[in-house]
Amino acid sequence: MGRHDDGVPDLLWDDVKDLLDPEVHGVLPDVRVSGATMADWQAVIDLPRSKGWAYEYEEGGRILRMPARVEDIFDRIPDLVPLVRVWPYPDLLAILRFYTADEVTFDVDLRELQGQQQIDKLCALLRAVGRRLRKKVAMYPEGFDVQPDLSYLPDIDRVVLVGSA
Repeated sequence: MGRHDDGVPDLLWDDVKDLLDPEVHGVLPDVRVSGATMADWQAVIDLPRSKGWAYEYEEGGRILRMPARVEDIFDRIPDLVPLVRVWPYPDLLAILRFYTADEVTFDVDLRELQGQQQIDKLCALLRAVGRRLRKKVAMYPEGFDVQPDLSYLPDIDRVVLVGSA
């Protein structure tokens, strides 16, 4: 399921449960890939299709067919506010937000990330994005952008607590 290829979890619930407390850290942490390109964005919107994950595209409050080209999504900004909801697992939702072309941004809901099984799923999602882009994927507390709590590091192919890598 969501464990690393070697069968060992990237993160243990006991090590991260305080960081993932929605009462303390907000409900929707920000997940970001900095230094993104349009090709990276395209790879990210293609990921649900290639993995068979459920997804829906929303624009102006209406569910529509997702454009094949990411440029077509960015062309709709600022007139409409497009977003893509992705369910890599039925009980884990990621919401892609198209704020800027040079940073892939999505939210996850901390209320869905309680317990070891859910942390394994989060790590699998971060790994899938990071492997696809061959870039670091960082998760920041909601509304903060100074230092991430967790990061997928492509050079070691793992999700780690920041400061413990």
